[in-house]
Parts: sequence; C-alpha cells; structure tokens
Amino acid sequence: MGMVLGNSNSPYLKELLYFKESLSVLLISILFILLAANINMTDLYLIYNWNTAVLFAVVVFIIRPIGVFLSTRGSTLKTNEKLFISWVGPRGIVAAGIASLFGLKLAKEGVPGAEYITPLVFMIVLGTVLLNATTARLFAKLVGVFLTKSDGILIVGAARVSRLLGHYLESHGRHVVLIDSNQNNINKAKELGLEAISTNIYSDSLMDNIELNDVGYLMALTGNTEINKYAIDKFSKEFGENGSFRLVTQEEMNDGNNNPKEGLFSHTDDYSNLVTVAKNFPSIQEIDIENKEHYKSLIEITNSNKNIIPLFFKDDDGELHIISSYNTEIEDIGENCQLVYLGKPFDVENVALIPEKIGVS
Repeated sequence: MGMVLGNSNSPYLKELLYFKESLSVLLISILFILLAANINMTDLYLIYNWNTAVLFAVVVFIIRPIGVFLSTRGSTLKTNEKLFISWVGPRGIVAAGIASLFGLKLAKEGVPGAEYITPLVFMIVLGTVLLNATTARLFAKLVGVFLTKSDGILIVGAARVSRLLGHYLESHGRHVVLIDSNQNNINKAKELGLEAISTNIYSDSLMDNIELNDVGYLMALTGNTEINKYAIDKFSKEFGENGSFRLVTQEEMNDGNNNPKEGLFSHTDDYSNLVTVAKNFPSIQEIDIENKEHYKSLIEITNSNKNIIPLFFKDDDGELHIISSYNTEIEDIGENCQLVYLGKPFDVENVALIPEKIGVS
C-alpha cells in the first residue's frame, strides 16, 4: 500500500500520512502490551548474565553503527549526524514481534536455545530505549548536532519578490523555507534551489513539519492582507520566536500614526510597491554604512524614494538582521556594516555604489 500511494498522484497524501501516523501509534501501543504479556519474569532470568551485557554492547556500539554508515553511503549526512543516528536507534516493535512469533514456534519444535530468543530481544528493546531516552540530548551536544539557535526564516508566499529575498538569504547562509498554495510559485522556487512547501496557510500541517524545527523568524509576504495577518496571529509563537513580520497594508501606509509593531521593511511600502520595485529593479544591493547617522540618512533616503526599499542590516560579522518598519534603530554599527536594499542603485554624497547584486527571474 505504501508503494502504491507513494507513486500515485493523489492530492491527499499528506492527510493520509497523518492518519497513518495516528493509526500506527494506536496499534503499536496495543501490540507492545500484547507482546509484553507473553513474557514471564522467569524468562528474563534466563539471560541474567554477563553474556547478555556483551551482546547488548555489540549491538549498540558495533552492529548498529555499521548498519547506519553502510546504509547512508553517498548521502549528504555528515559524520556527526551518522553517529547520532547510530546512537539514537532503539530496537522496537518489528524485532519484538518477530522474536515473539518465531521464538514461541521454535521452542515448541524443541529447537535448542529457542527459549532465549524472545527474552534477549526484549532485553535489547528495553535497554536501547532506556539508554537512548536518557542520553540523547547529551550525546547530541557531544557530537555537535544539538540545535542551539533558531535563525531559520519562514516566508509566507513564494511569489517573485519572496523568491528574490529567499535566494539572497539562502546565499548568505540562512535556512529559508517558502510556503505557498500556488504550485507554480513552488516549482519556480525549487528551480532556484530553495526549499519550498506547497500548503494552505489555514492547514495545521505546518505545525508538524520537522523541516521547520530551526525556524525562528516569520515573514508574511503575500498580496493578501488577511492572509498576512492570519499568518502572524497563528504561527508567530511557533515559528516567529525571534521575530514575526508582515507587510504593511495600504491603509497603514497612508496613515503615518498607524505603524504596526510587526511591520516589515518600510512603513511607506506595501505589497504593491514591493512588487513594482522588484519588477523594475530585480536585484538586491548592498551599501556600506559609515556610522549610525549615516545609517539613519540612508533609511530616510530609501523611505522617500519609491524605487528603493530597505530590507536587511548586515553587521560586521556578516549576520543579517530584518529591518522593521516600526523600529529601524540599530545600536551596534561598526566597521564593515552594510544596508541591504531592493531597487535602483543610488548615489548620494559619501555613498558609493556596491557592485554585488543578486537577481532572480
């Protein structure tokens, strides 16, 4: 059934997957109880010796790592990731089920040593579950796969502007995920090498997506104001712990006293302006910043020029910071800092054009 569904074009594969997961948890829980009911304490006493400990060590430290490294040859997994998979590999229901079935049958047939099969497998299951559950976090830190910060960026909307920004962020070392219900936009994003998910913003499936576990910033960039606001309200706690932003509406743009805290980039530019600038000047520019006053003057110039929209502030470590329309103040401006903006290259006093551009069709 898995092979058939996996190769089908059914639009409900994700819904079936979640249903299967829920069903699996229920059935496996019942099966573990039933299999454990077949084990007597007297059976476990049969393997209460040092030979069992040696077997357990061989399975955990030799057999499991060999299996993982052989099966992941040619993959993009790093050595530390393979080591973590090797460590967090508890034996489970398949081994217990097969052992219970064949162990009982072989014992009834009088095969020598068959009585050890089931208790040995349950010992491996119990031991690996307890070992991995208590040491997974520590081992993840030791091998360097523990997630220490959530600096990934989730962009709601995969239109041309979103792809342009996503491509720039991705090229500067940020993990970017674009979501959109328009499959054509998703396909174009994937052609650029961007990670893109075709989904409906009103679906709850995003909450369970393991690919978004390092996302800490949310940017709503659709042309629909209601969708942008809904994305902020629904996903800000889950994916916007470091910052949730949306484009200002046309009404907010025309009202200087109504600048929302989650406003993105510029209070003088809405989605329509962003699209227009991206269409006329489809490239992202970087310009050096001399000091704090220089930065403020640049922001004033971009806000007054409809062909320029400020996007990010790049600090002297190369770290990108999303510019908020509500608060454009930057405290730590040192050497090698830059303002990243979308639009026409400009030349004002003490401002030199930067040749580096990143464009997306």
